[in-house]
Amino acid sequence: MISIELATELREAGLAWRPAPGDRFAIPDRGLDDQAFVLSDMIIQVHDLPGGETVIGFNGTTEWALDDIERDEAIWLPHEHQLRALLGNAFHALDRSGDGWRVRVADRPDSFGATPEDAYALALLRVLLG
Repeated sequence: MISIELATELREAGLAWRPAPGDRFAIPDRGLDDQAFVLSDMIIQVHDLPGGETVIGFNGTTEWALDDIERDEAIWLPHEHQLRALLGNAFHALDRSGDGWRVRVADRPDSFGATPEDAYALALLRVLLG
């Protein structure tokens, strides 16, 4: 799983998140930085409110007082397959490189990461930043 810091860089570079079941996310700055949450139709759902606002609702937990957060308060932690799909046709290869991984993308320098997800995320960041 990529770090909150790297996920934040992706968002700041323009990566848009359309929450869907199975997506992982974090809630920074609320004492929950070390927790990853997963959207589920059963417990955590996305609600589009009449005014156009999108909130993430936490259902079915009486012990936890968090009911809703705005989507922009959450940081998307994309899965490896999501990062690769976002690279689209620019993606050329994922290779083992020493102790880590290398992603080759068209017209960009190679990106290196400790995990495949990190390497994909760094490559996507380069693409987003142009």
